[in-house]
Amino acid sequence: MSDELVCIGVIVGSFGVRGDVRVKSFCATPEDIETYSPLLSEDGQKTYSITLNSAVKHGFSARLGDVTTKEQADALHGVRLFTTRDRLPSLPDDEYYYTDLIGLKVLDTGGAELGVVKDVVNHGAGDLLEVHGPALKTSVLLPFTLVSVPTVDLAAGRIIVDPPDGLL
Repeated sequence: MSDELVCIGVIVGSFGVRGDVRVKSFCATPEDIETYSPLLSEDGQKTYSITLNSAVKHGFSARLGDVTTKEQADALHGVRLFTTRDRLPSLPDDEYYYTDLIGLKVLDTGGAELGVVKDVVNHGAGDLLEVHGPALKTSVLLPFTLVSVPTVDLAAGRIIVDPPDGLL
């Protein structure tokens, strides 16, 4: 488990003409992405040392190791940045990394299987679980609150949900 890679950011474009990139951080404290340097590519084969320069709209301008031209920075657009799980801080019992929730079975309070968590999204008003399954006509966005999701059992690979009336 310690060598499992967790995505903590993405390169969203170049910044300027000297090889800087724009980075969107997925860390709880966005500037903490720099503390995990060097970061890894998705396959774990390439490393990127990162130094944050300044905050920019939706992220940071940053310098990546040996990237020195705008063309090199442009070529990295969309590259997701990873670190190993063992470098992440442990969380309190009632907090979870998004990556741990994706793929969990979703059951209602009566034990009926509704589907699985496909994604966790946050559009500013709080976390939402995107649930897909054969029992659902379309995907459902379920508020990830204690009221709607009273139980998360990572060891059993499931969550118990009590969705708001009319959602399902």
